[in-house]
Amino acid sequence: MDALLTVVVPVYAVEGFLETCLDSVRAGLTAEENAAVEIIAVDDASPDGCGALLDAYAARHGGLRVLHLSSNVGLGPARNAGLAEATGRYVWFVDSDDRLPPGSVRAVLQRLRSSVPDVLLVDHLREHPDGRLEQDASSPLLAGPATLDRLLGLQHTAWNRITRRGLLTEHGLRFPAGWYEDVPFSNPVLVAAGHVEVLNRVCYHYRIGRPGAITATRSERHFEAFAQYDELYQRLDRLGAPAAVRSRVFTLMINHLLVVAGNDSRMHPSCRRRFFRGIVGQYRRHRPAGHRVPAGPAGLKHRLVAANSYPLYSALRAAYRLAAARHRATERPPAVSPDLSATPRPVQTTSLR
Repeated sequence: MDALLTVVVPVYAVEGFLETCLDSVRAGLTAEENAAVEIIAVDDASPDGCGALLDAYAARHGGLRVLHLSSNVGLGPARNAGLAEATGRYVWFVDSDDRLPPGSVRAVLQRLRSSVPDVLLVDHLREHPDGRLEQDASSPLLAGPATLDRLLGLQHTAWNRITRRGLLTEHGLRFPAGWYEDVPFSNPVLVAAGHVEVLNRVCYHYRIGRPGAITATRSERHFEAFAQYDELYQRLDRLGAPAAVRSRVFTLMINHLLVVAGNDSRMHPSCRRRFFRGIVGQYRRHRPAGHRVPAGPAGLKHRLVAANSYPLYSALRAAYRLAAARHRATERPPAVSPDLSATPRPVQTTSLR
């Protein structure tokens, strides 16, 4: 009997986190719930002991299928390899250095059975290296009206959306190779979906600041984001995305690329001007007709991109960073109580067609 849910876990150089991740998927499940879930771990030719750890875990616990890739292909293709082996009606991509809080899989199974959506969105917390939990800036969007315009603003990751496998097959939605592989995947699944449900409950803990993570690595590979956004727009074309969606995605794209440009953990200062010019290219290539610049500070940055004014952008960035440093010196954001991660919140549902 096929599973209701397949959890695909791509694995690369995460020895210290892997068992915690795997344990968190099945923690507290009944025998019946276990039978509804399959876990496929994809060893992406990990250079450490992850491959052996997976084999030992499968032998010890059962209920885990392990795929060993002969060469390293990267996160996106590794997810695709797991997806190709999946039998579940739904698929959830869980990164192997993250974890699910207790009760998450049970809550997801219950909602999938009761509402039968194309996509189920879940909330998450950001987990700092010291264990502190923090709400993501986009999480409040889950508490409001479940409109497509609103939901497009959620953090564009694979792991905060559980997707009907048939939807991915029907529209040929897979992950591309390279960094920022979530960009051409996460929002197209929402555009393609006819029925999206929101499980406004924290079902995922996303580790941030881990050494080796893309978001904590200075590299010219961050320039790969431009090609991923080009692919996103090709997919929007194939899906016949309406003008309002394209305008919303365009604003989000420029916002995201500006975050990458301004992040010292990702962008070496010597690369920042060139990356800014890349943003200008994306702005000119993808700006939809009639698009309106957002209000406030974000709109000011958009205007600087439109004008290709790197000197003014650089000065504005320096001013913002000085103000932020002063704010941090006087106020630290409160940590989120772990108890909140398991608190169910009101149901949100929408039909996007």
